[in-house]
Amino acid sequence: MTPEQAFAIVIGTEGGFDADPRDRGNWTGGQIGAGKLSGTKFGISAAAYPTLNIADLTLADAIGIYRMRNWLPAACDHLPDGLDLVVFDAAVNSGVAQSARWLQRSVGAQEDGLPGTATVAAVERAVKAQGLGAVAAATTAERLLAMTELPAWATYRRGWARRVCALGWRAY
Repeated sequence: MTPEQAFAIVIGTEGGFDADPRDRGNWTGGQIGAGKLSGTKFGISAAAYPTLNIADLTLADAIGIYRMRNWLPAACDHLPDGLDLVVFDAAVNSGVAQSARWLQRSVGAQEDGLPGTATVAAVERAVKAQGLGAVAAATTAERLLAMTELPAWATYRRGWARRVCALGWRAY
């Protein structure tokens, strides 16, 4: 999958501008009620970018941020088509290190949160042994299981579960 295809899917999932005061990501201080309620747009949050004017963010700006902050650091250029989307979406939603840990756990690599050459090699071995679909499903399952333990799960579980489960249909 090209980065542009993955960006279109993830940005489509992330949606437009939102300033839900119950979402800690919408606050510049990263916690509900902390700082200014600046919102999230295209998945770019006030918590991650407290000085950015979120409401005026363009799609081109968001794509540039995603490429530098998520796609490249998550090694998505080195992952098979489909799995790159699964890992990229998780990196956008939960951070590169956490996304890497879910991937590493699913392929039996050292869980260090650093998706480097050892992780890519483990992915190649796992895909050869189990198939791409099984690796993507295992990575997705690791992610969803971890999300159920988050305090905000009670509030956002339906949307989060839909997002994660829909990736398989979009990735292949």
